[in-house]
Amino acid sequence: MEDFRLFTSLRYDPALLRMSDDGITDAGWNQKPSVFYMLDFHRDRLQRAATHWGWASAIEVIAGDEGLKRLEWYLEGVVAGLVGVPHRIKVELSRDGVLSHQKSPVTETPLDNLFPEYLPRPGQEGHSTQTVSGRAPFKIPEYEILVDSQHTAKSEFTHYKTTRRAVYDGARARAGLAPADRKEVLLFNDKNGSVMEGSLTTCYFWRDGKWVTPVVPREYTADQGSGGNDGTTRRWALERSLVAEQDVKLSSLVDGEECWISNGVRGFIFGRVKLGM
Repeated sequence: MEDFRLFTSLRYDPALLRMSDDGITDAGWNQKPSVFYMLDFHRDRLQRAATHWGWASAIEVIAGDEGLKRLEWYLEGVVAGLVGVPHRIKVELSRDGVLSHQKSPVTETPLDNLFPEYLPRPGQEGHSTQTVSGRAPFKIPEYEILVDSQHTAKSEFTHYKTTRRAVYDGARARAGLAPADRKEVLLFNDKNGSVMEGSLTTCYFWRDGKWVTPVVPREYTADQGSGGNDGTTRRWALERSLVAEQDVKLSSLVDGEECWISNGVRGFIFGRVKLGM
């Protein structure tokens, strides 16, 4: 019996179909339009992981234009009875190419938080400045960003998203986080004390006059990068130059500093670091 599966969590949201009406362009897959947030990026991350482990049957299911369409058809069946309510869809892919899923409702999220044109610098207002600089995400709600009390060893299972989640579950348990909390906990690696990522999110910090996110190579190597995951919204922000890659040492974090986190379900979320949890 296989001991893990690949997975990705994505947002189903009929509000994504309003993007052209709201004047949102340069949104990649969702310019199509589609009710699935960044579906092509989610497929790509599954395919990269399947390729890493040499899962030929899994690759065959999702590779190429046909594979992307097959994944879209599968998800259309999953959401057929959801009557327009936004949901988190956790898609799992097994070694032998079988797709499965879990789903749960999620809160409404403004489109500007799903597809921001920039992240406001510390001290700058959020959505209200959009007429000057482009679409900015709302800074409400605000999340509390904690730091794990233990380091985490980077591995294939932190670089790729799989059902082996013990290190993330452990970090959340040590921080006392419940699923509904507006809190996140940051993991840092055991090699040089670099921030890796959040337990459920990519993280962004203001350094040297720009927003930066921990370094993650495209393919896993033990001696490069922070050890975190190459997330979908992280890729989107990097490709559009909202952020840059840079090593972020745990020792550089400042209590109360502004930051952002993001994932493929909730988009971009404002937060503040809280040290000494």
